[in-house]
Amino acid sequence: MLIGLVIRDVVLADSLDLAFGPGLTVLTGETGAGKSVILDALGLALGARGDAGLVRRGAPQASAAAVFAPAPDHPVWDQLEDKGLAFDRGEDLVLRRLIGADGRSRAFINDQATGVAALRETGELLVQVHGQHDAVGLLDAKSHRPLLDAFGGLEAYACAAAWRAWRAAAERLDAVRAAAAAGAAEREVLAERLVELDRLAPREGEEARLAEERALLGAAERALAEIAAAREALGPDTLSARLGQAFRALGRARERALAAGVDPDGEAPQRLTAAAEAVDRTLIEAGEAAAAIDAAVASFDLEPGRLEAAEERLFALRAAARRLGVAVDDLPTARADLAARLAAIDEAEDTLAEAKLETAAARAAWDTAAATLTAGRRAAAERLAAAVRSELEPLHLAKARFRVAVEPLPESRQGPAGADRVEFEIATIAGAPFAPLSSVASGGELSRLSLAIEASLAAERRPLMIFDEVDQGVGGAVADAVGQRLARLAVGGQIVVVTHSPQVAARADAHFQVRRAAERTRVEPLQGSAREEEIARMLSGETVTEAARAAARALMAA
Repeated sequence: MLIGLVIRDVVLADSLDLAFGPGLTVLTGETGAGKSVILDALGLALGARGDAGLVRRGAPQASAAAVFAPAPDHPVWDQLEDKGLAFDRGEDLVLRRLIGADGRSRAFINDQATGVAALRETGELLVQVHGQHDAVGLLDAKSHRPLLDAFGGLEAYACAAAWRAWRAAAERLDAVRAAAAAGAAEREVLAERLVELDRLAPREGEEARLAEERALLGAAERALAEIAAAREALGPDTLSARLGQAFRALGRARERALAAGVDPDGEAPQRLTAAAEAVDRTLIEAGEAAAAIDAAVASFDLEPGRLEAAEERLFALRAAARRLGVAVDDLPTARADLAARLAAIDEAEDTLAEAKLETAAARAAWDTAAATLTAGRRAAAERLAAAVRSELEPLHLAKARFRVAVEPLPESRQGPAGADRVEFEIATIAGAPFAPLSSVASGGELSRLSLAIEASLAAERRPLMIFDEVDQGVGGAVADAVGQRLARLAVGGQIVVVTHSPQVAARADAHFQVRRAAERTRVEPLQGSAREEEIARMLSGETVTEAARAAARALMAA
């Protein structure tokens, strides 16, 4: 509910503080008094276009602040939360706008600086303005579908849930398709790597064992090489052969000495014998040394090619680990991962087929939900159109034709709210085609048409609405019909009307007179006899007669 409007230096209004209550509030006054200034100021606070022309001459800036008291569950609070603005659901909401003499504009919500667009979006949730100066709400075709759904008692929850399920299934299908395509491209590489790992059959901790074995075998081979060199030195072509030659030479020398008549027991034969015996012992020990060396070689038990085999396996494991980008010890795990990835790729066709079935089923469910919602909307559209048409003739719009168009949206624009474009359309001239509400040229006609629609929707909503000269160009019974519908709309809600019709003014719960004094706009609340006098003036013109006063009393009592 709008509870206050504070205006400073807007056109002719230098300082106005207006308080509003529930029900029907009317603003009356002579032409040129400044009634439009009130709506201009309200529009400014609601984020309408503003320029330096709104600033009162000589003032540095114009300001307008609209004070609202939304219910705690009003959707405006959620919007403010989305915008990151601070608020308290139990307090008033203030929309304020400043326009400088240089045309620069600033906007505030609860004294927090914001953009004009945010101010306008917030105002659209709070107020509907109908008339020749501005139109928010019914002229915006985006509001027609939710209005029709509310009128028909239609819930889009099932359709929205089906849409979300379908989109989730479609996203999963896309992911499965992408995975299948990527898997097919890498399957050959994965298979080759798996075959390689299966051939290698890596075991946990094998790298450390092979490295240790390689070190031991390398040391053993180097030792055997040294032993072989020692054995070669003792072989038949070296020490043993020379010792044999020396032993035989000593034997021949002793025999020649004895043949020459040397005493066998003499010193020379005895020394030759001792030398031969020493060489013989050395030959025996050399044979024993060679046997010991052969035994040492046998004790190593080194298989031929064992070191080469160990090195080849170690190098193969490390090469495979480099290609896979893992440690050698992680090769068994990598092998399991490769097998799992190949299995997933092999199962991709089944998964893809399953995802396709799920997506098709989800799409069918959404199609059904959307079709059900469309059928409900078309039925509700007929009822709403009939209700609006019944309101047109009393409002002096008998030649107008109204319909609610429910047409399919392009598939790219369908969504959780269904598959329908909903728009209120009007034809005000006989034989003319239907067109959007915004095509109505007359401000008065547009206001009365909006009133007819709002009156038809009244059972479903109790909004705050502003009507600017909804009674323009009509009088008598038509003006009375306008007054009746405004009063009906105001029950449980709030309607503010700028009017020249006494029939409308007489039905008001609150009445403000707008007048011009000393080039200033002034607003005065009217009650009792003052209100009666204003309605009588509206009936009779400049000279108020007793008959006009009596007629005013009759209207107010009706």
